[in-house]
Amino acid sequence: MMRMGIIVTRRLALLSTVMVLAALLVLAVAVRPAFAELKVDILNPEGEPVPIAITNFFGETGKSKRMALDISRVLTADLDRSGLFKPIDRKAFIQKTATMQLQPNFDDWKKIGAQALVHGSVTLKANGRLRTEFRLWDVAAERQMIGKAYETPPQNWRRVAHIIADAIYKRLTGENGYFDTRIVYIAESGPAIKRVKRLAIMDQDGANHRFLTNGSALVLTPRFSPSTQEITYLSYSGNRPRVYIYNVDTRRRVVVGEFPGMTFAPRFSPDGNRIIMSLATGGNSEIYSMDLRTRVVRRLTRNPAIDTSPSYSPDGSRIVFNSDRGGSQQIYVMSANGGGANRISFGKGRYATPVWSPRGDNIAFTKLQGGKFSIGVMRPDGSGERLLTSGYLVEGPSWAPNGRVIMFFRQSKGGTPRLFSIDLTGRNERPVATPLGASDPAWSPLLP
Repeated sequence: MMRMGIIVTRRLALLSTVMVLAALLVLAVAVRPAFAELKVDILNPEGEPVPIAITNFFGETGKSKRMALDISRVLTADLDRSGLFKPIDRKAFIQKTATMQLQPNFDDWKKIGAQALVHGSVTLKANGRLRTEFRLWDVAAERQMIGKAYETPPQNWRRVAHIIADAIYKRLTGENGYFDTRIVYIAESGPAIKRVKRLAIMDQDGANHRFLTNGSALVLTPRFSPSTQEITYLSYSGNRPRVYIYNVDTRRRVVVGEFPGMTFAPRFSPDGNRIIMSLATGGNSEIYSMDLRTRVVRRLTRNPAIDTSPSYSPDGSRIVFNSDRGGSQQIYVMSANGGGANRISFGKGRYATPVWSPRGDNIAFTKLQGGKFSIGVMRPDGSGERLLTSGYLVEGPSWAPNGRVIMFFRQSKGGTPRLFSIDLTGRNERPVATPLGASDPAWSPLLP
């Protein structure tokens, strides 16, 4: 099972999280010159990554030593992929891990150019639970910035690493992290004329990968529920294109209503109580919503043009979608009840697949102009349009839960589609590892 034995909530019981007392609080030190607190500007397009030293966490026994090294490795990889941090090669470290349990020797870390320092320890308790402690230090100020401890079943060690990465990211940037998340996407294999497409899920770093469907039916456009435990998607099962909901825990799937035409492009509402989707009948495509509790269906658009790819604003009050009602494919925003649609895209080219940022401040989209595809963002009123990346075929943007990173898929001419991520400044474009070709990614919220 994907949840790896997790049976209780993240913040209250899954990882019994406590602020580390006494030994993990700031130690008394001699008065030193004042330094401005270390801060990473996440939106500075010219900013250099912050040199950070992440030690191999300390473990006393064979098993705890292995887990300590694994947690350090995953934590380092998370922060490195963000593009905001530059982990320093451990071969350059002067102070040894075993001597850092009380106090770092800051002069040793300054000599190798570290601005931030992370170290910790891993212990297997008598009750079989894994206790992981870590501290983050501002090297220039010689001051502890954060110290925490977590207890969890040992099999959840990887989640511990991601949660520590999120805590460090938040403390240094002021923004929520996005490492303790999953990705659902379409795994593609086989020749282009007979492509097999399967629903697949994995951690954001590619670990714990598994297929959710067997490839016997074409599947498209998967999207997470706010709880992260359900996925809605389009399936051609039985040669009938319909919207389904799949439960990640139980592996049970259900059809979202019986409609006379093709239903597609589904998404959950921010509260998880509704599905919004397109319904095509008689050559016309309109946007509908369904209340998942009452099964009441509501038509939201009434226009002879094609209206599709709806996405709610984070507060659920508005919907962004694309439509060719103005003569070409453009982006529109309307109320969640379906009224007052206003066009917001006015640049050259065609716009598609709009999706609202979890922060509410931007809308990501796919743009086609001059035979070239691009991933871009604009504000909800249409201002501030910026293209982040372009290519032969780039499509399907999906936001990280902090609204600072976008995942999408890219395909070269005659090639296989692959997943990539890029930050909001247009920097740090990186491939996302998958075992097969990959398209239509969707990023989960932070895991509960």
